[in-house]
Amino acid sequence: MKKAILLSLLFVACAFTASAQKFALIDMEYILKNIPAYEQANNQLNQVSQKYQSEVEAKAKEAETLYKEYQKASASLSTAQQTQREEAIVAKEKEAVALRQKYFGPEGEMAKKQQELITPIQDKIYDAVKQLAQQKGYDVVVDRASAESIIFASPRIDISNEVLSKLGYSN
Repeated sequence: MKKAILLSLLFVACAFTASAQKFALIDMEYILKNIPAYEQANNQLNQVSQKYQSEVEAKAKEAETLYKEYQKASASLSTAQQTQREEAIVAKEKEAVALRQKYFGPEGEMAKKQQELITPIQDKIYDAVKQLAQQKGYDVVVDRASAESIIFASPRIDISNEVLSKLGYSN
């Protein structure tokens, strides 16, 4: 009797775990490439990044120039003058580091700009994927672009074009 109950429980457990799950794939890179607003946002980010990078490089160049001038004149300077110039060089280098942190740090201007420009687009994609998954009964939706361990996946489970259509972009 105990064996029959145990066997029944084992059978029921196997039946639940063997129930088919529906999977779907998306290719986030493909989706983003087909959204013009993303390209525009990316171009804006690149322009801002180049501007910030040139400012940081200019500040670092100033420190380098001060250091070269200091090296040339160090033999003729008094100890107090040497110390003063060394402090000026260190201060200029610190300014360059602080500027880099201000622009490119985790809480920097670039992170804020990316949050402002890219995150809304990603949120719309996420919402579209979520709606499609709920409508079609997908248990799991995997991003092919970020899932490195996927060796092969059937194109019939790729819903990237459906996501684009849901967002209003036809392909």
